Amino acid sequence: MSEENANGAAAPADTAAPTGPAFTVEKIYVKDVSFEVPGAPAVFNETAQPQLQMNLSQNVQRLGENAFEVVLGITLTCKADDKPLYLVEVKQAGVFGMAGFDDATLDGMLGTHCPNVLYPYARNLVSTLVQSGGFPPFLLQPINFDALYAEGLRQRAAQQAGQENGLADTEAAGNA
Repeated sequence: MSEENANGAAAPADTAAPTGPAFTVEKIYVKDVSFEVPGAPAVFNETAQPQLQMNLSQNVQRLGENAFEVVLGITLTCKADDKPLYLVEVKQAGVFGMAGFDDATLDGMLGTHCPNVLYPYARNLVSTLVQSGGFPPFLLQPINFDALYAEGLRQRAAQQAGQENGLADTEAAGNA
């Protein structure tokens, strides 16, 4: 047996379960995509400065005990003089495995880490669609999902505090 190890044979695998939190990317895919140029071909003659509006959304669905689907939605609307030039809607999704995280850390992973993994794919798809639609190349700027998540937490806490204060006021008025 010692000769096998000396000759480079692999040591027996440790069959003990891994300890600590585990994060895996199981699958990344496009869930939905739409590109519209409602005024084509006339919009290609527009000379007005285009105005862009971008909206982000995120949806999380638990698929199993340790599996989650995270969908990052990006809607990009480009207008010139209030006339739509194009509209891009992308829903970039991923299935992520997560085990061993406490609830707060799991929420943070779903709200920051997963969108950070998905964003480059969505960003590339938006850029490809815009350019394939006959418009100049467009590259979405990086997004700080940590800051967005922190702001969302702050808003949830303020809303919860407001509801608690409103409930306390209602209770006090009812008891008066």
